[in-house]
Amino acid sequence: MNSKQTLNNKVVVITGATRGIGLGLARAFLHLKWSVMLSARHAEQLQTVITELALEFGATHVHGQCCDVTQIQDLTKLWQEAQAYFGHVDVWINNAGACNAAKAFVEIDPQELKQVVETNILGCMFGSQVALQGMLKQGFGQIFNMEGWGSRGEWSAGMTPYSTSKRAVSYFSQALYKETKHTSIKVGTLSPGMVATDLLMASWQQGEVKNWRKMKWLFMFVIDPPEPVCAYLAQGVSQNQKSNTRIVWMTPWRLALRFLQPYYWRRNPVKGTVLDGL
Repeated sequence: MNSKQTLNNKVVVITGATRGIGLGLARAFLHLKWSVMLSARHAEQLQTVITELALEFGATHVHGQCCDVTQIQDLTKLWQEAQAYFGHVDVWINNAGACNAAKAFVEIDPQELKQVVETNILGCMFGSQVALQGMLKQGFGQIFNMEGWGSRGEWSAGMTPYSTSKRAVSYFSQALYKETKHTSIKVGTLSPGMVATDLLMASWQQGEVKNWRKMKWLFMFVIDPPEPVCAYLAQGVSQNQKSNTRIVWMTPWRLALRFLQPYYWRRNPVKGTVLDGL
């Protein structure tokens, strides 16, 4: 255990934390003076991010462990390393995810289907099980699962596998809440909306252009950069006091306001990305 860490210091574990929403959340929690345990599959990329964040926020508040969320033993090691380094875990966020190329379901490679299902569903369930077991032993903690397009039944062409997996995560989160509501452990979900990440861009770039063009007008209103979204989500987590919490960035009210603001009709949130000009 790091001698400088105490129960007064809040600790969050984030899977898939070296890019996109995961990295955005790590930075947001560090700005809130939390300590962050990062995980990712690729050791070199993970170490690069840890080094960068340690220089910016201090080495005592940043640690990491290589982890494939489809492997229960990796997640167990992640929990154990977080406990050993920080002494406890306040929040565990199952963020690691995979997305298929935006193609017709019949054209998607079976291995790609397998990766989406195993990462998004099995990875979330494995991570929740490991975190729940550890939190029940320490007597406190919160588990948050990451929602996505499809969690509430949304559909768009080319996104059937990903959306199906996120619908499953939504059901699982509700079921886990019901199983744990008489314990001290809180279970909730994070809904970031559409965020301009490498994962999202690659999905549309590798898919059919016509599918992007069908939804482009809507996505131009709802896509946001990771920084404001993750700052909002991290703040919500840090202030949460109850179970079955759903922390939502793109609320109906926020979306409605955008339609009334000229800025959102003119902006190009994918400028400079592979989607620009498609």
